[in-house]
Amino acid sequence: MINALRKHWPEYLMEAWGLGMFMVSACLFAALLEYPGSPVRQMIESSIVRRAFMGLAMGLTAVGIIYSPWGQQSGAHINPAFTFTFYRLGKIASWDAFFYIVFQFLGAVLGVAVSAFFLSKYVTDPAVNYVVTIPGAAGTIIAFISEMLMSFGLMLMVLIVTNHKKLSAYTGYFAGIFLLFYITFEAPLSGMSINPARTFGSALPSGVWDAWWLYMIAPLIGMMLAAELYVRRVGLKNIFCAKLNHDNHKRCIFFCGCGNYRGR
Repeated sequence: MINALRKHWPEYLMEAWGLGMFMVSACLFAALLEYPGSPVRQMIESSIVRRAFMGLAMGLTAVGIIYSPWGQQSGAHINPAFTFTFYRLGKIASWDAFFYIVFQFLGAVLGVAVSAFFLSKYVTDPAVNYVVTIPGAAGTIIAFISEMLMSFGLMLMVLIVTNHKKLSAYTGYFAGIFLLFYITFEAPLSGMSINPARTFGSALPSGVWDAWWLYMIAPLIGMMLAAELYVRRVGLKNIFCAKLNHDNHKRCIFFCGCGNYRGR
């Protein structure tokens, strides 16, 4: 544990920063698009149009984090379900996985806390409410299934694209597109989380823990199922690294096979 902290603490902090910035962006754009007194909210009456703008904003945020210098170094998981799935695939050491997850949760909490401090009523207003994720009118079961299916799709995409020689450099853009469509069309069902730390970061200050367990479990189940399908289809040896973007010269702390990268 001490050795992992001593060697890899920069990557842990980068993961905290990445998810923290994601939550700051979520709070900022939710305030712009949903706070009743916002001129943007008053100008755009259609909820699906507002969600489309939110999806675009969060997709671009994810792209920016993944291709940032720090995201290139840490691998930009910014999601405990991603990290644990890559751990189960044998790509991350156990203590690195543990500290990645701990710092992702810390980053999410700090991101929302900083946003609430500076944006105050614009984030705490019930229309924004710390960007909490709760099941929609269709109920908890539908929310669970939706979160699981979205997580399955996102993880499967990441595994396919990151291990494809010609497409791997564009993983971040694919991820951004997925977020755009997920937020636009799925958010009314579950609030669109697919990230345990993201949900926890909003639930803690808001005190809203509605069906919190599903946001902890469903993303992990979905991503683990995607990994199982991918491994059965192409084999474990064809998963090269846990980084979402390995097309750079930053150090890699994972069990990386990109030195012998073949692609398909």
